Amino acid sequence: MRKSLLFVWACMGLVCLVSACKTSVKSKEWKLVWVENFDQKNSFDESVWTKIPRGTSDWNNYMSYYDSCYAMQDGNLILRGIANHTQKNDTAPYLTGGVYTKGKKLFTGGRVEIRAKLQAAKGAWPAIWMLPEKAEWPKGGEIDIMERLNHDRIAYQTTHSYYTHVLGIKDNPPHGGINKINPEEYNIYSVDIYPDSLVFAVNHRHTYTYPRIDTDKEGQFPFYQPYYLLIDMQLGGSWVGAVDPKELPVEMWVDWVKYYEKR
Repeated sequence: MRKSLLFVWACMGLVCLVSACKTSVKSKEWKLVWVENFDQKNSFDESVWTKIPRGTSDWNNYMSYYDSCYAMQDGNLILRGIANHTQKNDTAPYLTGGVYTKGKKLFTGGRVEIRAKLQAAKGAWPAIWMLPEKAEWPKGGEIDIMERLNHDRIAYQTTHSYYTHVLGIKDNPPHGGINKINPEEYNIYSVDIYPDSLVFAVNHRHTYTYPRIDTDKEGQFPFYQPYYLLIDMQLGGSWVGAVDPKELPVEMWVDWVKYYEKR
C-alpha cells in the first residue's frame, strides 16, 4: 500500500514538473506586442480604457463612475470597493470601480498577462476577465483569468460558454481550475489563447488547460475571436456572499497588462 502511494505521489510530482516546464517553455514562444504600465499621473489612458457602466448582474450592480473608486499611484491603476456614504442621489449601498477595453483594444489569440495585488475583505470579488466584442453571452464565451473571493488564498480561472452554461457540460472537459496566490503580494495571472485550447497559469505555474474537443454539442470552444479585457473590483453577490462594510474600503492594484503574440 505504501509503495503504491509513493508511486502515485511520484507520478503526481512528475506531472506537476512537466506542466511547469511546459508553461516555462511556452513563454519563449511569445513576442510582447503591447503593454499598459499605468504610468499616467492623473487618469488611465482613455484611448484604451473606459469605466464600466452599472448593470443589473451581481458583478456590475455597484459599478460607479465616482472618482473615489479610481486612482493612479506609483505606476498602478487602483480600483476600489467602498461603502456609499456620500452619493445621496445613488441608492446603491456600495460603489465599485472597473475598467474595460470594449470597442477600443481587442485581443484575438495570444497571451494576456496581468500583474496585480488584491486586498481582501468579506464580500470582495476582484476579477480579471474577457468577453467577446461581437457575440452575445454565453454563445461568445467568457474567459475568467482571475477571480478571488473574500480572504481566499487561491484564485479561480474558468471558462464559460453555451456548452458549459446552457447545456451544463462542465466536466467534459473540466472548465475551471484553482491555483494558489501570494495573498499580500503582487501575482501574475495569464491565459494563452490558441485556436484549439486555453492554457491558464498563476505566477507562471500551470493551472489547467481547456481544449477544443470533437463533439456534436453546440458552442464548446468559441474563444478564438476578438475579445476585450475587463478589470473590476466587485462586491457581493450570490457566489461571494454578503459584504462586511467594516472591512471596506478594499482595493485592487493593477501594475501592468501585457499582450503577446506567437513568434
